Amino acid sequence: MDRADYKRDLKDRQERLNLVQQAMLRQNERGIVVFEGWDAAGKGSTIRRIAWCLDPRTLHVWSISAPTDAEINGHWLKRFWTRIPSRGEIGIFDRSWYGRVLVERVEGFASEAEWRRAYREINEFEWSLAEEGYRIVKIFMDISPETQLHRLKSRLETPTKRWKLTEEDIRNRSRWDAYKIAYNEMIETCSPEHAPWHVIDANSKQEARIACFDQIISRFSQGLDIEPPDVSPMIRTYLKNA
Repeated sequence: MDRADYKRDLKDRQERLNLVQQAMLRQNERGIVVFEGWDAAGKGSTIRRIAWCLDPRTLHVWSISAPTDAEINGHWLKRFWTRIPSRGEIGIFDRSWYGRVLVERVEGFASEAEWRRAYREINEFEWSLAEEGYRIVKIFMDISPETQLHRLKSRLETPTKRWKLTEEDIRNRSRWDAYKIAYNEMIETCSPEHAPWHVIDANSKQEARIACFDQIISRFSQGLDIEPPDVSPMIRTYLKNA
């Protein structure tokens, strides 16, 4: 993608998403964005560009990692319920409750009975959110093994990005086929009409970012009047005459 075109398109999407966020705040709407995908697929860099253009006061970004001991002792969905946004807010999840049927399944942290039951629990969880009026966008960022390897090597060669590399990245590559099966089953089983998965080809980071913005803007703006409201005549008159 031509860099000039990308910068222009990104700026346009960022300005539009900012208007959508303002409209959601005015109209007490709530939005959830879920990002899943391969290591080095570009989830973090995409989220940064989304967060950059939004008002942080009504935006929450959750980077989901392994549960704490306290979270393990409770219901596995509890830690996600407590992060669900309030009215007028947007919540972004960098990985999510789908870890139950992905990493916990592949790595053996959940029994087969537990992760198979989780499909129904997740669908009911999201159905409950949708019934409450939440606008849900689920994005899966897909890349090839070759693209992933190239990006991991690039991190190694870039001092400011080496911190992103972990031994888990290497171990997960050895289980590519198992994760591929888990990803496919997740997308097939958990794509109801109110919360479908959107698979984004992320082999091009620039094109993937634009596609992610388009999906979020499309869903969040449905039924919204995103035009900035006018002020009252009293305010206009006062400021013009002051």
